[in-house]
Amino acid sequence: MESTLKEMRGGESVLDLSPKATVGGGVEDVYGEDCATEEQLVTPWAYSVASGYSLLRDPHHNKGLAFTEKERDSHYLLGLLPPAVVTQQLQEKKLMDNLRKYQVPLQKYMAMMELQERNERLFYKLLIDNVEELLPIVYTPTVGEACQKYGSIFRRPQGLYISLKEKGKVLDVLKNWPERSIQVIVVTDGERILGLGDLGCQGMGIPVGKLSLYTALGGVRPSACLPVTIDVGTNNEQLLKDEFYIGLRQRRATGQEYADLLHEFMSAVKQNYGEKVLIQFEDFANHNAFTLLAKYGTTHLVFNDDIQGTASVVLAGVVAALKLIGGTLADHKFLFLGAGEAGTGIAELIALEMSKQTKIPVEETRKKIWLVDSKGLIVNSRRESLQHFKKPWAHDHEPVKDLLGAVKAIKPTVLIGSSGVGRTFTKEIIETLASFNEKPLIMALSNPTSQSECTAEEAYTWSQGRAIFASGSPFDPFEYNGKVFVPGQANNAYIFPGFGLGLVISGAIRVHDDMLLAASEALAKQVSDENYNKGLIYPPFSNIRKISANIAANVAAKAYELGVATHLPRPANLVKYAESCMYSPVYRSYR
Repeated sequence: MESTLKEMRGGESVLDLSPKATVGGGVEDVYGEDCATEEQLVTPWAYSVASGYSLLRDPHHNKGLAFTEKERDSHYLLGLLPPAVVTQQLQEKKLMDNLRKYQVPLQKYMAMMELQERNERLFYKLLIDNVEELLPIVYTPTVGEACQKYGSIFRRPQGLYISLKEKGKVLDVLKNWPERSIQVIVVTDGERILGLGDLGCQGMGIPVGKLSLYTALGGVRPSACLPVTIDVGTNNEQLLKDEFYIGLRQRRATGQEYADLLHEFMSAVKQNYGEKVLIQFEDFANHNAFTLLAKYGTTHLVFNDDIQGTASVVLAGVVAALKLIGGTLADHKFLFLGAGEAGTGIAELIALEMSKQTKIPVEETRKKIWLVDSKGLIVNSRRESLQHFKKPWAHDHEPVKDLLGAVKAIKPTVLIGSSGVGRTFTKEIIETLASFNEKPLIMALSNPTSQSECTAEEAYTWSQGRAIFASGSPFDPFEYNGKVFVPGQANNAYIFPGFGLGLVISGAIRVHDDMLLAASEALAKQVSDENYNKGLIYPPFSNIRKISANIAANVAAKAYELGVATHLPRPANLVKYAESCMYSPVYRSYR
């Protein structure tokens, strides 16, 4: 996709670095906790306090009933807690028991957010140890409902809200954040939250959720993470009329006003935190997502998870699936429903990997990939009316009006949905696909579950149990003709936490497509024969920290190879170094 972005920025590459020297890198430990081993004592305060009451209300250091009797005596906690002293494991068991009693996912989400605000280490211990059960709660699909109802469930602000009211004062706003060493920022303007559309200021649930995964799955320290919402208004009439809406009550700013606020934000971030801070754009609408990535790709360390993260995780699934469907990447023909930032991003990364494997120019490998948008198959006769990011996918073919017609005409081996529209992979479409493929690969990627192009049950049933299936949101295992199929989840959480960790530990100052390919290759290698036997093309999330460390090492290695890493000298063993940098949620003993 760098070729498309280069075209947008007049031929400039992210590797055209200025001669300005940059040094440093690694994950800075602002609390001094990980300079010691877990057995050594640390000091929770940098200043003396008259009462431990404040300590119990500091989520970074609070341990609740796990404070030992010695700690209670040393830190003025006597009488502020019941007499019992319990372990972190017992606290975890009690909380999981309580969470499982909730019937409504949103209640579980609210309970988890309350825990994060009360006891940070226990929140991450719970999430890491129960990742497969809790990931759908703190992230998709439940986070989508949380964003829709964010105004009603809003309790305590998380992250920074930068609105048009703060224009001219964005640097001052950043300085209001208590942490000074920020290494990952996830920022949204709320215009295209998942498949739910414009949720304005209430999109904050996405940066908060993403960054909790950066810590739990990728090991980036919580104090180094900053969620940001840029509030330029909303065009959602329902929210504008909602008395509980927490954002600006005005229609979205566009054009120069919008660009000026974003530019002030990007400049302030670099001024306040330096050029090694990773800025992850999240859930921006297509027309802004590509523009921002093109504009700031050569000056900042920027990453768009919807374009690049989705592409990387889907490519990993496709590469892994080759063991089940046979052939090389270049032997297959791809058809996409959806030609937005996700669809075109995935398509470009597949074309790049194909080009890398075959040594054929990417302009040629693109011809194996076809896209369908709301007006039908993208073909040359439509070129003049196409948005810039769709033009590389306009191939020679007569016009085709719908997906079924495209399936019949193109005869793809791989069908990928990134349309944001539910139930668009109909029975007839899947049956047609299965009629000329022994093992069709079907990827229904749209989130949340209600927007998925088809369900796992539909894919397996309509293909008579022959489909290899993966989706964006989780689906339960499904039994067909006596065989249990376990659907894979093409979840960006496989990629972005490890990818971000790789950038941080290498001190990278730019993101390049080759790093995305490196992340995909690392993920695909983590799929075992046992996973393949269940029809899975992704490894289980229970191994996610090991997976993230391998992805981080691969990404960091590529950063060193490309000359954009600043953490020198390069560590001898990057996997071990990545693991050593990962945040541990185990309680520390206080002096």
